[in-house]
Amino acid sequence: MSVLTFTERGIFCPAGNFFIDPWAPVDRALITHGHSDHARPGHRRYLATAPAAPVIRHRLGGIALDTIGYGERRRIGDSLVSFHPAGHVPGSAQIRIEVAGEVWVVSGDYKTEADGLSEPFEPVRAHAFVSECTFGLPVFNWAPQAQVLAEIDAWWAANAAEGRFSLLGAYALGKAQRLLAGVNTGIGPILTHGAIEATCAVMRAQGIALPPTVPVTPETDLKAHAGALALAPPSALGGPWARRFGTAATGLASGWMALRGVRRRRGADRGFVLSDHADWAGLNEAIRETGAERVFVTHGYTTVFRRWLADQGHDAEIVRTAFEGETLDSAEDAP
Repeated sequence: MSVLTFTERGIFCPAGNFFIDPWAPVDRALITHGHSDHARPGHRRYLATAPAAPVIRHRLGGIALDTIGYGERRRIGDSLVSFHPAGHVPGSAQIRIEVAGEVWVVSGDYKTEADGLSEPFEPVRAHAFVSECTFGLPVFNWAPQAQVLAEIDAWWAANAAEGRFSLLGAYALGKAQRLLAGVNTGIGPILTHGAIEATCAVMRAQGIALPPTVPVTPETDLKAHAGALALAPPSALGGPWARRFGTAATGLASGWMALRGVRRRRGADRGFVLSDHADWAGLNEAIRETGAERVFVTHGYTTVFRRWLADQGHDAEIVRTAFEGETLDSAEDAP
């Protein structure tokens, strides 16, 4: 049986009469996390995890948003629904839907390495798994987070020793806070772009521990913070905001830094391979642990990954969605 159908408005559960991360206005939307390609305005009712709710409200305004705890089971129509940690960003979830004993899981975006900030990924057994595959090629093979953070610290410290700012591009939701929680704050102060600072303020208000930051405003005296690390959305690195810092060193933290030429085309001095999405090994591990025979791949390298899964014995299909995955030009630049 098909617990879910794939429509022009989004992923739909007929038994529960709800959509998951729909991209067109619907009556009831279950939301995996707060990134703008998954949590969109215009729905009549929303359901998300309690830790995801503050950021979603911040981004979407006065919406009718109900919350659910991880692992809590809720009957919606003739379906039984529960949310489980996805490890992508704080509050992110996979959504498990059970109808007449058949279990399907929608992954949303996920990563399998614990980052010390997001709720760690939890494998969920299912008959069918709807999975992202943003980085669904063998070339994407992440180094341990601690190694990448050490590289960032060394880069920042070297720049600070020369009195230069270190401008680092990162998503406003998730990546920026992961960096804040992981870098060595003893090297110097940390400055933030307004989009990142606004998200940090929401997370701090809900009890997520982040180190102190200095928001960059028109009144900020940058000379008082020489050698600082400055976090900004990637698109800000080539604009007026970044030019205020003079001859600063620039870097990008993204899974796309694993590909030659991307950093150069973006005009950054350094690229750090750090992603909030699963790499090739993580995708395969997650799918294997679900035990699912049917796998639907949504956004990313879908053609290659579907073929690989089929070769491994899965009944694999490509599903067209409006999800973006990780990009360097994204609506995530907005607050």
